[in-house]
Amino acid sequence: MSVQENSLGQTVDPVLSVQKLTTSFMVDGKWKPVVRDISFDVAPGETVAIVGESGSGKSVTSLSIMRLLPPDTSRIEGRIVLNGRNLTDLPEDKMRQVRGNDVAMIFQEPMTSLNPLFTIGDQISEALLCHNAMSFADARAETIRLLEKVRIPSAASRFDEYPHRFSGGMRQRVMIAMALASRPKLLIADEPTTALDVTIQGQILDLIKMLQDEQGTSVLFITHDMGVVAEVADRTVVMFRGDQVETGATADIFHRGKHHYTRALLSAVPVLGSMEQYDRPLRFPIVNTSTGECTLPVEKPDTVVRDRPVLQVKNLVKRFDIPTGLFGRVGGRVHAVENVSFDLFAGETLSLVGESGCGKSTTGRAIMRLIEPTSGAVKIDGKDVIGMDKHEMRQMRKSVQMIFQDPFASLNPRMTVGQAIAEPYLEHRMGTAKQGRELVADLLSKVGLSPDMASRYPHEFSGGQRQRICIARALALEPKVIVADESVSALDVSVKAQVINLMLDLQQSLNLAFLFISHDMAVVERVSHRVAVMYLGEIVEIGPRAAVFGNPQHDYTKRLLAAVPIPDPDRRHEKRMSAADELKSPIRAPDYQVPLRQFREVSGGHLVAV
Repeated sequence: MSVQENSLGQTVDPVLSVQKLTTSFMVDGKWKPVVRDISFDVAPGETVAIVGESGSGKSVTSLSIMRLLPPDTSRIEGRIVLNGRNLTDLPEDKMRQVRGNDVAMIFQEPMTSLNPLFTIGDQISEALLCHNAMSFADARAETIRLLEKVRIPSAASRFDEYPHRFSGGMRQRVMIAMALASRPKLLIADEPTTALDVTIQGQILDLIKMLQDEQGTSVLFITHDMGVVAEVADRTVVMFRGDQVETGATADIFHRGKHHYTRALLSAVPVLGSMEQYDRPLRFPIVNTSTGECTLPVEKPDTVVRDRPVLQVKNLVKRFDIPTGLFGRVGGRVHAVENVSFDLFAGETLSLVGESGCGKSTTGRAIMRLIEPTSGAVKIDGKDVIGMDKHEMRQMRKSVQMIFQDPFASLNPRMTVGQAIAEPYLEHRMGTAKQGRELVADLLSKVGLSPDMASRYPHEFSGGQRQRICIARALALEPKVIVADESVSALDVSVKAQVINLMLDLQQSLNLAFLFISHDMAVVERVSHRVAVMYLGEIVEIGPRAAVFGNPQHDYTKRLLAAVPIPDPDRRHEKRMSAADELKSPIRAPDYQVPLRQFREVSGGHLVAV
């Protein structure tokens, strides 16, 4: 086991020492290594980040350390030494004592880690009772203390609530409280903020930093977000296709990265504020995941045509009734969208941004009439969408198409991708089956895939390829407007760059208008012509991208921008410590009267609610 120096220059033994770790899985009767010869240490109180894209082996590395891989189909070789004990030699009953006591893990999706049948208080108490000799009363008191420590408001009153009553950010806080229950020396955090909004992500990162300072816990942080790495990590391990390609101090990795994949990964990360000198969207550098090299795409002239909007939204309202009592009397209403108005022009990208629950996705679905608006007006090429009958709606959907966040859920697993792409074309009787096959080949080529892939099924493609297929399907009807609802938020940085560049290329060649719905502010800054910020169902600020990002006026816009992780290790010790309060509830009493909002014009086209 190696030794390291702490911040005072003193020699210390590492809490965790991983030496020549190789993890293999049984595939077709043979052992296939997916993680090869990985070595690193984590010192007391230190944060080490393992960074890489999907398939790099970073999560397999963390599961190998925890010994959570199935023993019949996996094989772990090398040494994993935790607090002086080699975990690879421990029998399973001893390993169960190590988990929770000495090392704990926080997973990406808290709802799959929490049992929906038990209260959060019971689940944290169970972790305490399993590893400590204490009474139920003591376990309850300690659980409430832990909930308060992770900034759960009104912790004592929420002890008996079930997981579904908590938001995503609060559920992740509960998982952190559970992980800290037995005061482990090492905390493994596997993508703990990927599924969270930017402001909640900032709160969770600050919380982990604070708890680490207070308890001296070592942290192994697994992520593909280089901005998060810069904010939390003392040292960084870069993984590429199962290999460890570079290891070092985080500042050295960011400023003096030696491996071409490290440099390519950093160059593909959108940096907030990097678009100040540009007046239109800019394509991302492309990372070649085979070679790890990076290339800059050729920029093309902009094509925004501002003669007449292709989409007009005026005073759009969507409310959901909440029935109560035996007879379903309306006890309240969710004011999901309130008086939303904007225009969208050909060749333009307007981004709707805000946290989960702000109403941006509901706005997109109401425009498509996938849900019926309560009131307001939506016009496509001057034609009223709200008053259309079923036949007219079918025709309208040729003009407006939608791309969803999860491409796998959007594709029928029993249909080939060729059938999926051709289906809307044939359903609308726009041509023959032969013409449909020709269209599929053309569209697959347009989105950067091979025409012979048409005979494959969705499970045979990667996430980025499936999103390209969904884009091809959306283009089959030659739409004028595409509503992209969090269409790149689940993708790795290099795949995200490819998909966004594809969307920008298609926008310019086909003069498409995009309504881009997202909570990723750095991506929004890169791709948008204009930006609308939503809060509690209302647009609180709207204007040209440069104006909104360069001169934000509304407090909520400023809060969103301040929470974005910046890929700069020099800011690592900064703590935002924003309030733990999440987005306020949009539920109102049945007789609630919505106040009439006034807007102040800051500059040309830049409006802010007052």
